[in-house]
Amino acid sequence: MSTSTPPAPAATALPDLGNTRIAFAAKSDHELWKAYWLFRIIGTSWLTTLGSTCSRIALTLHLPVKGLIKATIFKQFCGGETVEECLHTATKLAQSGVGSILDHSVEGQDDEDELDATVTEVLRTVAVNKTRTDLPYCVFKPTGISRTELLRIVSSGRALTAAEQVEWQRVEQRMERLCRAAHDADARLLVDAEESWLQPAIDGLVQEMMERYNGKKAVVFNTVQLYRHDRLAFLRESHAQAVAKGYYLGMKLVRGAYMEKERERAEEQGYPSPIHANKADADRDYDAALQYCVDHLDRIAVCVGTHNEQSTLLMAQLMQARGLPHQDDRIWYGQLLGMSDHISFNMSSAGYNVCKYLPYGPVRKVLPYLIRRAEENTSVKGQTGREIRLIGTERKRRKGQA
Repeated sequence: MSTSTPPAPAATALPDLGNTRIAFAAKSDHELWKAYWLFRIIGTSWLTTLGSTCSRIALTLHLPVKGLIKATIFKQFCGGETVEECLHTATKLAQSGVGSILDHSVEGQDDEDELDATVTEVLRTVAVNKTRTDLPYCVFKPTGISRTELLRIVSSGRALTAAEQVEWQRVEQRMERLCRAAHDADARLLVDAEESWLQPAIDGLVQEMMERYNGKKAVVFNTVQLYRHDRLAFLRESHAQAVAKGYYLGMKLVRGAYMEKERERAEEQGYPSPIHANKADADRDYDAALQYCVDHLDRIAVCVGTHNEQSTLLMAQLMQARGLPHQDDRIWYGQLLGMSDHISFNMSSAGYNVCKYLPYGPVRKVLPYLIRRAEENTSVKGQTGREIRLIGTERKRRKGQA
């Protein structure tokens, strides 16, 4: 009896990420105007530096600037000050088929009570996750549940003092509470990445939680920053460990958020920089990581966290080449609120799984996050200019229809 090879799935057109009508359909003319001028300001490095410094001073001195910050940069990049405010933003995104990740963006806290409060807040997002279908992940930053210096000490391999051992046990207990809650709620939990000198301690905790809770599917997700030259190898090693120990690997792939800080510290302390020498090498590793995850989807679930059009479309091509449905639940695309709407909404319109990070928290406590967003937009070549160009294109399109 003869057999025939089944036909390859028909190729379909990739999403048009330049469609500004779809990208900004949910924004009013006034909202577009505000976003345009905000990115113009962010794109000017000296204005960003001046604004960041003045904001810090003003809030420290309790000057009445909270309303101005909340109406401008906070509104662009944050979902609200509370979970309830964030859910209003999530509902609006869901109308366009875009999911949301409630991100309690209070970080770098060192007081034990504040660290415990972060756990309580993240547990609230896990509980909310059970009640809605538009929240594909929960998330937290490790510096929200551990003193930053303690993460550095554990990562360095130095023996802990008796007091530090007790403190580290509390960190482990916080991690355990969050991962167990996500598992019990049938939710997925992203653990964000930190600086390279903090990451080994985090990787160890996350691997332990994966072994414990990812036995049937990926519940706990680690984050790899692929502007680091060692992270592609780390991804492969993590997969090998998952296969050997019989659990599923959850991975969020990002390029990275601390490039200048990493390079400056390496130069100051006289060790080789962990960051790729150039953007092309980082792009190469990111795309290779996409390929690796798709090649091992039997064991890996992946969140494609990128603001890069080429990487986004590459993942879509890889899915298409394997005949994977656009809404394969093992693959999600993610961008930050207020950025790269041309990717988020056009990918969602084409039927792919897309979500937005919705940072939230009191304006004063979220300010470090907002300043980092502004500085990243200033430092990443072409990113702010791209936002300005796309918003400008849509404003002209609308004027042409008037």
